[in-house]
Amino acid sequence: MSACQRLRPALGLACVIMLLLAVHGPIAQYANYHDFADRRSWEGLPNAADVLSNLGFLLAGLWGVFEVLRRVPPAGGRAGWLLAYAGVALTGLGSSWYHLHPDDQTLVWDRLPIALACAGLLAGVGSELHGRVRAIWPALWLVFWAVSGVWWWQWTADLRPYLMLQLLPLLLLPLWYWQLQRSRGEQQLVLAASLGYVLAKIAELHDQAWFVALSGHLSGHTLKHLFATVACILLVLAYRRGHHLSNGACQQRPAWV
Repeated sequence: MSACQRLRPALGLACVIMLLLAVHGPIAQYANYHDFADRRSWEGLPNAADVLSNLGFLLAGLWGVFEVLRRVPPAGGRAGWLLAYAGVALTGLGSSWYHLHPDDQTLVWDRLPIALACAGLLAGVGSELHGRVRAIWPALWLVFWAVSGVWWWQWTADLRPYLMLQLLPLLLLPLWYWQLQRSRGEQQLVLAASLGYVLAKIAELHDQAWFVALSGHLSGHTLKHLFATVACILLVLAYRRGHHLSNGACQQRPAWV
């Protein structure tokens, strides 16, 4: 199967999502978005649980960058993978800053690195699937989409480009790992990561309800950070399983393992 044929399902899915979003119309941020359930302070740190729960993103992202630097992704995919894991690490910083002072101005620094991480995932895995495109070129185009999507939300209050960039990796990464005939273990890790991120979004939407259900110990938004961190760790584990060490000591596992 040619590179273009392998990418056709992804292009078709992207077109369907774009059409559905166009028919739906603008998607606005809900009015009480910044009204988080857990406002407890700790040692003078406001909103401590939501701030400190971002540490996992920083650690997972730095681990991912370390793995990319010591392992060799095929087809020039390194630029995409570095962008993905650097975006995860920066999410830890940007989201912490946002939760110190939650408003639309600080939210930019939360959403921008998330968008960059999603762009990097699409560029990295997409380049490996294509087989001949160096990830720097799709990465640059997707960085433009990420920045433009956040800017579009700021300018118009419409979240559609930003949400689409988050949705595509959830759907395409499991598909692409299957098309690449990666090992069963890698495919399971990537699918679990997608499901973990879906669970994180569900937790985000039920911030207050989960805070009450858990007797005020953890809020839905704090759990969102934790679930999403686990999803990032699973992606690093999948990357670690499927790529050669730069010294050749690690060989990629057969597709049936």
